[in-house]
Amino acid sequence: QVHLVESGGGLVQAGGSLRLSCAASGNSFDINVSAWYRQVSGKQRELVAHITTDGSTTYADSVRGRFTISRDNAKTVYLQMNSLKPEDTGVYYCYAPIRGINYWGKGTLVTVSS
Repeated sequence: QVHLVESGGGLVQAGGSLRLSCAASGNSFDINVSAWYRQVSGKQRELVAHITTDGSTTYADSVRGRFTISRDNAKTVYLQMNSLKPEDTGVYYCYAPIRGINYWGKGTLVTVSS
């Protein structure tokens, strides 16, 4: 069984920063947390940032230059969010695909006030 737990969300004013963390646990030896997604109420979940095993990163156009995804190891991934905007408000989820199964955390709420 694999579990992903996000933390670090909260309420912040526009222009502020937050750092999200994702910690994975479980018996699978090939856990590899690889991405952050977010979901705004009434909309589909969207990819925010992705990191490969060799550290290459990609970002959604809306966050490029403001957000940074990083990792300590395959089980711990971060999302540094700077210059936050009200439209960044949403529930942020970390994601790990393992042998054809998609694992998600329960999400952490980020609210950016104007």
